[in-house]
Amino acid sequence: MPLKSYCSVWSLLVAGTCCLPFAAHADTPPPPAAIVEAQADYHVGAGDQLNVYVWNHPELTLTVPVRPDGKISTPLIESLPAAGKTPTELAREMEAALSEYVRSPKVNVIVTGFVGDLPDQVRVIGQAAKPQSLPYRANMTVLDVLIASGGLAPFAAGNRAHIVRMVDGKSIKIKVRLADIAEKGDLKTNVAIRPGDVIVIPESRF
Repeated sequence: MPLKSYCSVWSLLVAGTCCLPFAAHADTPPPPAAIVEAQADYHVGAGDQLNVYVWNHPELTLTVPVRPDGKISTPLIESLPAAGKTPTELAREMEAALSEYVRSPKVNVIVTGFVGDLPDQVRVIGQAAKPQSLPYRANMTVLDVLIASGGLAPFAAGNRAHIVRMVDGKSIKIKVRLADIAEKGDLKTNVAIRPGDVIVIPESRF
């Protein structure tokens, strides 16, 4: 084969190979929202159990509950607001409070019993088997909430369910087909849950 023809064929092959990833990508459906949405940091809530560890001070290391008023008490801190803060934020505030009594305190806060801050909880209302509030956790989806709520009640209109979500101070509705998820394993509407979401499951119309 002449050199000029060989080079032309080689150029076409290289060009075709470079285009292959783009062609394949164009035919690939986008990943579901449950995978691509970012997750929020955990915020401490009333009822949580906290393991407070003060480095080199075992007498100050303890497990403490978050009271219904959202505060905690430790041997040297009578009452410190905890609800609504991340464990890291709470640890830094405890260090500042303890610095009056301990030289350069180092504090770690680990949440061992999860309830979550009230605005971050996920609520299921209507025709669920067990309507309730659930602590939000990272990567939670509609299916996770459905399982935790015991599935659909006998007279639930699962495919008319929707999520009420606050976005930029405005309430929006996101339709979810819970009956298809529960009965057919159809995960098209198995979207990611965000802190504060409310799942509304209406009753069937007769």
